[in-house]
Amino acid sequence: MTQPRFSQALQRIEVSRTNAMTDRATELREQGRDIISLSVGEPDFPTPPHVVEAAKAALDAGQTRYTPVSGTARLKAAAALHFQRDLGIETEPSRIIVSNGGKQAIFNALLATVSNGEEVIVPTPWWVSYPQIVRFAGGKAVPLVTHARDNFRFHAAALDALITPSTQWLLLNSPGNPSGAVYPAEMLHAIAEVLQRHPRVMVLSDDIYAPLNYTGKPHATLAAVCPELADRICTVSGVSKSHAMTGFRIGVATGPQWLIEAMTRLQSNSTGNPCSISQAAAAAAFEGPQDFLVGWRERFRERRDMVVAAINAIPGLSTPLPDGAFYCFVDAAPLMNRFGNDEKLAMHLLDHGVAVVAASAFGGRDGFRISFAADDAVLAEAMKRIAGALS
Repeated sequence: MTQPRFSQALQRIEVSRTNAMTDRATELREQGRDIISLSVGEPDFPTPPHVVEAAKAALDAGQTRYTPVSGTARLKAAAALHFQRDLGIETEPSRIIVSNGGKQAIFNALLATVSNGEEVIVPTPWWVSYPQIVRFAGGKAVPLVTHARDNFRFHAAALDALITPSTQWLLLNSPGNPSGAVYPAEMLHAIAEVLQRHPRVMVLSDDIYAPLNYTGKPHATLAAVCPELADRICTVSGVSKSHAMTGFRIGVATGPQWLIEAMTRLQSNSTGNPCSISQAAAAAAFEGPQDFLVGWRERFRERRDMVVAAINAIPGLSTPLPDGAFYCFVDAAPLMNRFGNDEKLAMHLLDHGVAVVAASAFGGRDGFRISFAADDAVLAEAMKRIAGALS
């Protein structure tokens, strides 16, 4: 029997733990178990009808061939509209790449620019794939620790203290996964002042959750707030979270011309172009009506408030009120004497019918992340099960 032989790059990473827990929950459901999965970040709303119709029309029109690697002209023009209208970033189609989801855009940007031993500063708690991608590229993920008392946002001075001659990137996710952290314009200005003293450092601004901002203020992103830094910023967006199109696998990114060209070169040798039908649907999503997002956002806000109140009423658990996205990052430190670690706590909750992801998957500890992108009745039942499991 042939022995497994893995590359050094593959040995530096592990399977996404959010996907692993979601897959485990699915397996248990297929075995007949009653499992509520709060482990995945996926809107439960149906994809807007005009988007579905655009996909059908593309199929009927025979748009089933290869497209340019970096995306169709129509979708890149629609993405430019999205960046300007929704994020305040003036860009051109030539400085946009369409990828197979926002994750591939991040993967492309980091693999195209990070070499062995180079550093990428990543605020914790972090999205599970950020450090994995950095390690795959041969780089070093440098944690920038944030705390619940600061709503999981870092201060400019903490960033300044971590920058070294080896620092290549800062990863900035607002609203954040798993914390829901939102950086207002004044904090971004302070961060920009630090970055101006370190012209080598680039910023990957992951704005995929921008429509889900509950602060009552317009979304602020670094390239729009500080346009003097725009030639050092790669902004990533998409349609997965905003338009309930996770399965379509479309992300978009804009940045300096040289970086977009490098990302395209890499993509041309990995996946090639994104799905042609999905691109037609995404173009319709960006071009079409956006007013439904107001109602969706209010539904998510109501679910957030209900889940936060329920979590904070359970002895041993606490969570701050997230300003954006659809996650709560729950602290369970008082329960660690009972369970030992957050992985065992997550498995205990799974045994009681609720799938969550341990905080350690996100560079945190002693807690878990839950998604409130689920029906109100489902969330209420999940909170009841969690309370029962910990009583």
